[in-house]
Amino acid sequence: MSEKKGILQRLAEGPVVGDGSMCFILEKRGYAKAGPWTPEAVIEYPDAVLQLHKEYVRSGADVVQTASFYSNDDKLAYGRKGEEVIHTSAEINDAACKLAKKAADENGCLVCGGFSPVPSYKKSGVEAARVEYRKQAKVYQEHDVDFVMAEFFHDINEIELCASEMKKLNKPIALCMRVGLMGDVNGVSPEECAIRMAKTGAEIIGTNCSYDTDTSLKVMKRIVNALKKEDLHPYLICQPIGYVCPDAENSPIGFYSLIEYPLCLDPRSMTRIEAHKFAREAWEIGVRYIGGCCGFEPHHIRAIAQELAAERGRKPPVEDMAQAFGGEYFKTSLVSDIASGETATREYWMNMKPGFGRPFNPSCSKPKEVKFN
Repeated sequence: MSEKKGILQRLAEGPVVGDGSMCFILEKRGYAKAGPWTPEAVIEYPDAVLQLHKEYVRSGADVVQTASFYSNDDKLAYGRKGEEVIHTSAEINDAACKLAKKAADENGCLVCGGFSPVPSYKKSGVEAARVEYRKQAKVYQEHDVDFVMAEFFHDINEIELCASEMKKLNKPIALCMRVGLMGDVNGVSPEECAIRMAKTGAEIIGTNCSYDTDTSLKVMKRIVNALKKEDLHPYLICQPIGYVCPDAENSPIGFYSLIEYPLCLDPRSMTRIEAHKFAREAWEIGVRYIGGCCGFEPHHIRAIAQELAAERGRKPPVEDMAQAFGGEYFKTSLVSDIASGETATREYWMNMKPGFGRPFNPSCSKPKEVKFN
């Protein structure tokens, strides 16, 4: 049996498809709490977590990221304020690694260990934050994950600190910040954030969460140009949210400022066609690791995998809307009576502009005003 290719070799050969949302989708299915978004489900409902991992793998993902978002002890305590904190971060991360490995082994996927921001960085300072990062790193070292990723960071200073601890694992590193057009929490531009992330020595850098595909691509284009000017050449990653939020583009915290967040975002869910378009444009501007964050579901990942099938040299197990793109189903089945020939073309679907379908609702809402202290 040939040795499994690592993340850097895969990126050198072509696109890598990431997985999608864990917290949001588990919450929709009744296995996590909206608000805290902490990952106790890996211990309390392991079958549900494994099933979702498997769905992303079946959809064509190359990577299974551990379901360990916000799994650090001070965040767990904050998230369960007023309740007994039953599980430690070490226990959660251990369970998350085992589930991710089980899903990844079925299809030769890579396992990625995830790091998240820690409240102690602001509350208690640098050294307290280091302790939390080291706890996470220890478990990923024990499980020998294939690579590690810091995600959802909104402060370039904190992600640099996290990267310094991640480097001690001697594994490939990916760094992702939730930055929009306005930059990080301190107003540091996306360009400077990208340059500083690249200068940590991380092999993969980019953005995730907070902003939709359109805004994220605008940010990634700025990042591409900035890195070229500095002659820096990390691989690029982009994992946006799975909601359509143009009205959140100029908010410093993106979709978190929307009045619909988090319980009424459903009408904003992106279509699989928008996932196709996102994958193609991301690839064409130079992004090599393409996946999704909050709200990205398995069918969105399948759309990415199908859109980039030629570049990857393989198709997902079940193609996304193959009949619609190929046309034969619409021409020969019972629906031919209600679907015209034009719906049997790729062009028809790629040019689709679907309505939200919510009578009497505005097309966009006005985000809440956000000010940082």
